[in-house]
Amino acid sequence: MKRSYLALDLGAESGRAIVANLNGRKLDLAELHRFANTPVRLPTGLYWDTLRLFHEICEGIHASAKAVEQLDGIAVDTWGVDFGLLGADGSLLDNPRHYRDARNNGTFQQVFEKVPRQEIFRQTGIQFMEINSLYQLYATQRDSPELLANASQLLFMPDLFNYFLTGTRTSERTIASTSQFYNPAKKQFATDMLRRLGISGGFLGQLTDPGTELGPVLPYVAERCDLKHETLVYTTGSHDTASAVAAVPAPAGDDWCYISSGTWSLMGVEVPRPVINEKCAALNFTNEGGVGETTRLLKNICGLWLVQECRRVWSQAGTTYSWEHLTQAAAAAKPLVSFINPDNPTFLAPGDMPAAIRSFCRQTGQAEPTDEGAVIRCALESLALQYRRVLGWLEELIGGRIETVHIVGGGTQNRQLCQMAADACQRKVVAGPIEATAIGNVLVQAIRAGRFKSLSEARHYIATKVQLKKFVPSSSSSWKEAARRYEAVEGRYSTAGAVYDRPRCTG
Repeated sequence: MKRSYLALDLGAESGRAIVANLNGRKLDLAELHRFANTPVRLPTGLYWDTLRLFHEICEGIHASAKAVEQLDGIAVDTWGVDFGLLGADGSLLDNPRHYRDARNNGTFQQVFEKVPRQEIFRQTGIQFMEINSLYQLYATQRDSPELLANASQLLFMPDLFNYFLTGTRTSERTIASTSQFYNPAKKQFATDMLRRLGISGGFLGQLTDPGTELGPVLPYVAERCDLKHETLVYTTGSHDTASAVAAVPAPAGDDWCYISSGTWSLMGVEVPRPVINEKCAALNFTNEGGVGETTRLLKNICGLWLVQECRRVWSQAGTTYSWEHLTQAAAAAKPLVSFINPDNPTFLAPGDMPAAIRSFCRQTGQAEPTDEGAVIRCALESLALQYRRVLGWLEELIGGRIETVHIVGGGTQNRQLCQMAADACQRKVVAGPIEATAIGNVLVQAIRAGRFKSLSEARHYIATKVQLKKFVPSSSSSWKEAARRYEAVEGRYSTAGAVYDRPRCTG
């Protein structure tokens, strides 16, 4: 019997409503609604347009209700770390802040004065980034204590949309694990750590696993979306990376790592339990919850945000380049000339990204990229070299060699970056599926419904139903020399007087 599942997949740049029909012969995916996810800058900061996003979610459900006879499930996944606060009456107290909001800058030192860095990592196992929920929550307590005083519930973004849909308030584990106030060993919120920061944590809700039934959509949603049948909402891997990793078409037991490639590149391995030790802390890796009680041991890398921001800046200046044009221009540029470290805070905030890239190259004694193609090539090659670096660190942490790099998500469409990754890492790269997050979302729903017995069985199904592209590494000599120069770049930038706890590329 054909079953139809709706994945509501919201990324940092756009959102989609994708219906998946699973049957024995093939996997049918239909994108029925797509919308921009554009933040709003106000005098008080940078915010997500949350109510507009929920409107678009309802538009997506409505389009799906018209396209299929019956939806057998709905699940929402989003980007990580951001959250909303509800009052006692269930109303939203303030519009959720964007993780790139400037109020997070400088919070590291303020937090570490109350709870040492080592203690935070010991309790949470999470990579230190000022975008993390912990520092956002601390900034809220510092700047707007009345908000937390009046908050009855904190809901991360997918949990918030699930609440709007069903009235059920829970915190799904994969999204909670991105916060840096969730303890993956105890599988509960680190409320004792929050209390040391002056935050009670009484507004933290019940934790639920991926695949939990939250209930049917509320009557007002059913009427608004023209649903003719009772439609259940489930949690999925509510952090979009958790869903994307669930769709990695890798055989069980294979020596593989993944890169979930989009605005961010999330590179890591799937392990049965958290890896929380001194080496993991020193390398600034993160332990986030995965589907099937797994842990995603990974590193957050800046990703195609570099290219997206370059394209936005050039468009604002009057020239809108297609992605194809930028790819061709990068291919025509001279290879392996100059590099940046994508994870340097210089490149975190919105701003003039081409100028920031040129400035970084100038300050490190490298040739400045002279045109658009050279800028994009510099960004892509730098990403590939960072993948190589992170691959080596992963192998140190797990104590073994990784043979295959699986790239999933929208970045798989950039064949240039996939080949660069194979060349830089000197590993076979398997690219696909493109719609990994939506596929992983519906796989969790299908496992909950009994369509698959396990995540391994679901992955095998995907491996036989989607088109995968394989990239074989070319000669390593030029990339090996490039890696040596890349490793030296950050040290030169540091001595040039960079300020590491505040992004310099602002807008």
